[in-house]
Amino acid sequence: MNIGRSSGILLHPTSLPGSEGIGSLGTEAFDFVDFLVETHQRVWQVLPLGPTGYGDSPYQCFSAFAGNPLLINLEKLATEGSLCTEDLRLEPAPSLDQVDYGSVIPRKQILLRKAFEALRRSADVEQIRRFEAYCGRNSSWLEDFALFMAAKELHGGIEWTRWDPSVAARHPDALAKLRRELALDVDFHKYCQYQFFKQWEAVKTYANARAIKIIGDVPIFVAHDSADVWSNREMFDLASDGSPRVQAGVPPDYFSASGQLWGNPLYRWEDMARGGFDWWVERIRAALSQVDMIRLDHFRGFEAYYEVDGKAVTAAKGRWVKGPGAALFDRLEEKFGRIPAIAENLGVITPAVEELRTRFGLPGMAILQFAFGTDPQGPDFRPHNYPRDRVVYTGTHDNDTIVGWWTSADAGSSTRALADVEREREFALKYLAADGKEIHWAFIRAALASVAQLAIIPLQDVLGLGSEARMNTPNRPSGNWRWRFKPGAISSGIRARLSELTALYDR
Repeated sequence: MNIGRSSGILLHPTSLPGSEGIGSLGTEAFDFVDFLVETHQRVWQVLPLGPTGYGDSPYQCFSAFAGNPLLINLEKLATEGSLCTEDLRLEPAPSLDQVDYGSVIPRKQILLRKAFEALRRSADVEQIRRFEAYCGRNSSWLEDFALFMAAKELHGGIEWTRWDPSVAARHPDALAKLRRELALDVDFHKYCQYQFFKQWEAVKTYANARAIKIIGDVPIFVAHDSADVWSNREMFDLASDGSPRVQAGVPPDYFSASGQLWGNPLYRWEDMARGGFDWWVERIRAALSQVDMIRLDHFRGFEAYYEVDGKAVTAAKGRWVKGPGAALFDRLEEKFGRIPAIAENLGVITPAVEELRTRFGLPGMAILQFAFGTDPQGPDFRPHNYPRDRVVYTGTHDNDTIVGWWTSADAGSSTRALADVEREREFALKYLAADGKEIHWAFIRAALASVAQLAIIPLQDVLGLGSEARMNTPNRPSGNWRWRFKPGAISSGIRARLSELTALYDR
């Protein structure tokens, strides 16, 4: 991946401002691109764009291929005539600084259904042609996904292993009957995907025309309760009842003394290899059609992954198992050439993981917030040790904000002792030649000044926000992914300062 010396901002679209209770692909998304252009940024990084399931997490999606209908901008549907102005005033009034998923989800569902009904009643021939063409181009995943979502609603939202056994097991007669009975609901979910990707393509086209690249996120694992697993059981290591025989996680680490238990099913990599890794080929093809570059989440799992018993309640006990390694990436290069990707090489990183990363020309990540403490990768995360082939972040979606990390009165969500925290902060002040005031700008300056080819700053750090703006706390099952920035939060002073530093360090 070579985009030259540059910088960008990490912001998930759900965090955009707006009147719909959640960020969307409307005017605010285009305004954000304009902000990137104004401040000389070259990159907008987002989290996975799929339809969120458990815990509203973009890392637990109902599909690895689909888009999140919650991001569809309703005002655009009103402009197209599918909704009217009065529809957009449907109560309850949305929150401006937090996503209240409990109110946003039913509100959007009602209005999207109304827009779909309007299309059915009054669409002209050209509108129908475009919709059907989209469905045809994406039938390889869209048919199963739309049926999965319709069946999930029929079963009251419960996970697929608890559905009618014949449907859960995908008996052909049961699926044919379901498609007939749920045809309208299936078409509704296809319509939502059609609208999402139409709006997303408009945002991406606008960004690309202004020399802004978009980095997307490809999690290594998929959610168990997903169309991917339901329609491809043979690819996953499942028990006879469809539940995960083993599950993904990571051993005890900075964030948790008992490890992180993710619950995702693990792949049958040998079976995938015999099939030419076709599912992964299609997954990467879909990702590269949506974004310009990708971040391969939990890259180390491709070399070796941490396997935990499917019935375990913590990740304290598990084992490392060899992953597909170079065979998968050889196949992907055969299909796509050198993939424009970043390897998220955080955690327990071995020489074998680094050999795999460098063999395929994938830049690794450095987290500046981890540079000053006892993290084993700490020395590698200090700017004087960076190679140019690196992507530096002040922090990620899993970190506290820089200001929150700096001002917290305790060890927060990490396993650090308070004495470790104090030593960490003292070292950071010395290293950054800072006085502790505006600590976020000291971190931003260090990231931008480094030799790393790409520097990414979460918008929360640009705004100097505290822990209230944290996006995710690993191992916390709820209350994450809610933060939104308020209209007008990116002041002229912030814009000028970011622009100045970006230019100063030749980004």
